[in-house]
Amino acid sequence: MELGLTQQLKSQPSWVLLLVSLGVLVLLKTSVKFLYWVYVNFLRPGKNLSKYGSWALVTGPTDGIGKGFAFQLARKGLNLVLVGRNPDKLREVADQIQAKYGKTQIKNVVVDFSGDLSEGIQRIKEAVQGLDVGILVNNVGISYPYARYFHEVDEDLLRNLIKINVEGTTKVTQAILPGMLERKKGAIVNIGSGAAIVIPSDPLYAVYAATKAYIDQFSRCLYVEYKNKGIDVQCQVPLYVATKLASIKRSSFFVPSSEGYARAALRWIGYEPRCTPYWPHSVMWFLSYSLPEAAVDWWRLGFCLNIRKRGQLKDSRKME
Repeated sequence: MELGLTQQLKSQPSWVLLLVSLGVLVLLKTSVKFLYWVYVNFLRPGKNLSKYGSWALVTGPTDGIGKGFAFQLARKGLNLVLVGRNPDKLREVADQIQAKYGKTQIKNVVVDFSGDLSEGIQRIKEAVQGLDVGILVNNVGISYPYARYFHEVDEDLLRNLIKINVEGTTKVTQAILPGMLERKKGAIVNIGSGAAIVIPSDPLYAVYAATKAYIDQFSRCLYVEYKNKGIDVQCQVPLYVATKLASIKRSSFFVPSSEGYARAALRWIGYEPRCTPYWPHSVMWFLSYSLPEAAVDWWRLGFCLNIRKRGQLKDSRKME
């Protein structure tokens, strides 16, 4: 039987044999990729995060993904430096964490990322002095109140998008990185967005998407610069998560809660320079890449125009 099959193959034109060989290679490559995806999402163990240091710093920890990270890092036994603009909310989150994980040491640092960053960064430097901050989670960020054309973005929103999303992440990293270099270990996690990476464009959220594209490239460059110095730099790329930023109240299979996302996120720290930790998001990423870009652009524009319409209607009701 095997001999007969071999003879049949030999009797085929060379181009047929080439096509069969290419088909086998494509199938093999696809199988290897799928098995690797299964491994990293379901079987690969998370790293021992305490090896980076006993403290973690989280920006924007009073809500959403940042709050989820704070709780999950405390669950892993790390002490926390929580950096946010509202002192009352910082105390509330710190009290909640200590009520659940009593041994966790917590320092709160009040920084308004839309305000005077030089003073805020100085407060961060003073707070972390003498601490082995091994993990930095740059989570703080803002988006549009609702979708709008670029010419409709007012000056205050434009300034805050760039200052908080770009300058905030950059300067906090600049403040924390020297200590990691001195200790020759550390992990930096920058929160990107599917708006900048997964889909080809995010119309009516142009500046937000552009700031997150900066985070992605900034992270990749730092990953290459510092990977041989004991520092792991990573851009995590969530899609929709049930947070106030995304204006989604209820979680679902494809839209995790902030706690669900953070649990998945911790397992990826220290691995790939770019990742989407919540595995259903990676399925959506694959599907998006499988479609023509023009089709995704068309769908996204219509989706965002509907968000704009609802937002304008809500604004008009407030004016009445």
